[in-house]
Amino acid sequence: MTLREFIHKLEAAGELKRITTQVDSRYEICEITDRVSKSEGGGKALLFENTGTDYPVLMNMMGSDRRMAMALGVEELDDITLRIDSLVKDVMSPKASLWDKLKMLPLLSDVAKWFPKKRSGRGRCQEVVWRGKDADLRRLPILTSWPHDGGPFITLPMVATVDPETGIANLGMYRMQIFDSHTTGMHWHKHKTGARHYDSYKRLGRRMPISVVLGGDPAYIYSATAPMPDNMDEMLLAGMLRQRPVEMVKSLTNDIWIPADADFIIEGYVDPAEELAVEGAFGDHTGFYSLTDLYPRFHVEAITSRRDAIYPATIVGIPPMEDAYIAKATERIFLAPIRLAIQPEVRDLYMPMEGTAHNIAIVSIDKRYDGQAAKVAQGLWGAGQMMFNKYMLIAPAETDIRSTSALLRLLGGIEFQRDLIFSEGILDVLDHSAPNKGYGAKLAIDLTTIDTHNEAVATATLIKTIFTEHRQDEVIDIEALINDAEDARYVVLFDHGVEGMSAADMLWIAAANTDPKRDITIFGNRMVIDARSKRPGHGNNPARFPNVVTSSTKTIELVDSRWEEYHIGEFIESPSRRYHKLQLSDSAEW
Repeated sequence: MTLREFIHKLEAAGELKRITTQVDSRYEICEITDRVSKSEGGGKALLFENTGTDYPVLMNMMGSDRRMAMALGVEELDDITLRIDSLVKDVMSPKASLWDKLKMLPLLSDVAKWFPKKRSGRGRCQEVVWRGKDADLRRLPILTSWPHDGGPFITLPMVATVDPETGIANLGMYRMQIFDSHTTGMHWHKHKTGARHYDSYKRLGRRMPISVVLGGDPAYIYSATAPMPDNMDEMLLAGMLRQRPVEMVKSLTNDIWIPADADFIIEGYVDPAEELAVEGAFGDHTGFYSLTDLYPRFHVEAITSRRDAIYPATIVGIPPMEDAYIAKATERIFLAPIRLAIQPEVRDLYMPMEGTAHNIAIVSIDKRYDGQAAKVAQGLWGAGQMMFNKYMLIAPAETDIRSTSALLRLLGGIEFQRDLIFSEGILDVLDHSAPNKGYGAKLAIDLTTIDTHNEAVATATLIKTIFTEHRQDEVIDIEALINDAEDARYVVLFDHGVEGMSAADMLWIAAANTDPKRDITIFGNRMVIDARSKRPGHGNNPARFPNVVTSSTKTIELVDSRWEEYHIGEFIESPSRRYHKLQLSDSAEW
């Protein structure tokens, strides 16, 4: 399925709105999309047909449960879960006889059909070729999303690299800031496969070829974000999702193979001998800006495309947004491999949108012995991208882990000295609350010890929120706060600007702004959580602290005034207005 075919599919299902009036790729498209993506159920996909360039822009294409399933070719995401679960069980189950083993051969043959297939000649993605000076990134409608972003960013790039020592290919998604017409940043974190390949080229003293894929089948985009094992080709996952192989052709200026039906390919290289470039800031999926840092510089040698190419993009910021639905798909698709290869006692896994992928995970398990929750927590924290998780709740198998009331009931019954499991380990580089970048504290809460039939466990005064104008580096009498909190088990301290916000917003802020060891204190049978913004450099705080991501008042007023021109339905108020009071400064950081 091409991106254009997917658009037709969305439109036929009533899942797409076309905007024919001219819009600006600098802020305006982002503000429109932010309003729509935060509306009920994720709103609609948006096709901006008049961008001031030759190419339309597709936004929010996977920003709902329904569109995410459509992107992967199923009615429901659980259809994929069941398919993988069945495959895993069939392949890994003990075989009693030779006949049982032979019966597996057709299944293994089917799996082999999903491997990508290379073919000679050019693909549709190479119908138009720009080289040299003509390979100008400014010909594409690359978006600038937020007012303190360092510039325009390519936000859905599938970065194809090859390990120079093993020849194994990788497709990762690393944002790319436009520096000028022919160079960008290459924002791969040190934990990512692209960064490992870069280190290998640096050791070998060789230039690193890269081909960046844009568009094509939405299954490619999803697969580039998925937590695949380091030595597995993401195009195999795309083939499995589509149940047919991805057709690949060779790039024109290097030996990297790319999907033949992609919309754009940007070919070039990174020189590991070159000095790193300052990249950022960038309004990120955490809801805060990721701040400036040093990353490699990518040099463009050629751009190829389809004649009918469509530019795919996304925006990230305060949840919920499109990336939350992509993360939800990963949660369902990779549950079976987690159960098989890592923790067989895991029954379900839920990562709430408010946790922005890594901050919060809720797991239910079949408990058979004491200490099992600690074993599960440590096992998951050592598994792939779950190593970035900061807070984990571990509940009994019978718990509906998507039920707030069920979880609150369990949290009301815990014994802090018995049920809290503190640890340290790898965190997401974007975790701005960690004292050390990419490393900090973790907390798991064992809910499997709670007597769920104890009627004395109440939730009416379980949580007390306190909003204060005190700066985080000022001394506050915690004992007085506790006394003022009546009989609440959990007391959460917020900046004054948080007052009046929804419970979902407060959960997002609390998870993002806290380090479990620094910001959680136990006083007898109460837990005090300091979720205020952290004054940079004070005590054990991080050296830098970011601002929340919001549109400017100027951009909001522009979109307000033009709303009827867009013809996309009833007016939607800007979400940014309610978050302006959280801003700490007029820049990307405090």
